[in-house]
Amino acid sequence: MTPLYRRPGFLLRRAHQLSVGLFENECQSLKLTPPQFGVLHMLMHSQTMDQARLARALGLDKVTVLHVVRGLETRGWLTRQASTTDRRKWTIKVSASGQEAFAQAQHLAQQASDRLLSPLSQDEQEALTHLLEKLCQGLESEARTPFEPGQA
Repeated sequence: MTPLYRRPGFLLRRAHQLSVGLFENECQSLKLTPPQFGVLHMLMHSQTMDQARLARALGLDKVTVLHVVRGLETRGWLTRQASTTDRRKWTIKVSASGQEAFAQAQHLAQQASDRLLSPLSQDEQEALTHLLEKLCQGLESEARTPFEPGQA
């Protein structure tokens, strides 16, 4: 069984589980998940965006983004309006209460990231980030969902 635990896919999945768990623990008071934080982050830095562009900017499928957006809208953190140029599109914007929640979440999300990387030295943290970026960029053409980084 030991070779299984050294497989990159296994280790990446386990690291992701740890990352999500640490994030959700830190953001428990806001009941915020990493995808919800990503949506708020992108919208806070671009003002408004349609759902398809938001999905591409986060590398998420459109259905997932739809569920996340609806959940945040239900909480009053987002507003959606039909696009004035294309009735098939919805423009999404962060509400005032969503801005307040995001302001609280930024510090909590940073704490989760710091905790995730805490077993590593500063040089190791930078090396890990560099290698993960290289891995993602090198395999982007094989991704199931398109990723087009936004300006956030």
